[in-house]
Amino acid sequence: MREKVQIMDAEDIRRALMRISHEILEKNQGIEALVFVGIKNRGDNLAQRIAQNLQKIEGVNIPVGAMDITLYRDDVDLFDEKVVINKTDIPFEITGKRVVLVDDVLFHGRSVRAAMDALMDFGRPASIQLAVLIDRGHRELPIAADYVGKTIPTSRKEWVRVELVESDGVDRATIGEEDNQ
Repeated sequence: MREKVQIMDAEDIRRALMRISHEILEKNQGIEALVFVGIKNRGDNLAQRIAQNLQKIEGVNIPVGAMDITLYRDDVDLFDEKVVINKTDIPFEITGKRVVLVDDVLFHGRSVRAAMDALMDFGRPASIQLAVLIDRGHRELPIAADYVGKTIPTSRKEWVRVELVESDGVDRATIGEEDNQ
């Protein structure tokens, strides 16, 4: 794989998340009964940042959880010794809540489908909304984000990588292409 170009820097990511935060407030007419669940890895960090933005704007803390969807994916061989399952941490009730599911990149839609399946094991939300930093297209399932930081047209041969300070030491998003060697 070779890196092609940086498509978002730290400031671009900050602005996109602030815009998403305001759009969430507008669409939900406030933050009552609102909770965030980030898809690991990186969606959980983005969910924390959006919740912090809303805390600054509204002065209220919004519950934030993190979910590992590995066991719900349809493309993972659970007998593969390399499969790593991270901790899911949703320390609040989701039944009757408006859940904003947060992920870094929306591609085929399979991760989001797996996350919705996993959420149902925790309760029955009033609604599920989806916020993503980057939508790169190529959906295989009828899934669309309610809130998008940036839409990036890509080819299927390209990849999009989001790096965040919390896990990678830097905030940026890059697009690259598989080497044909």
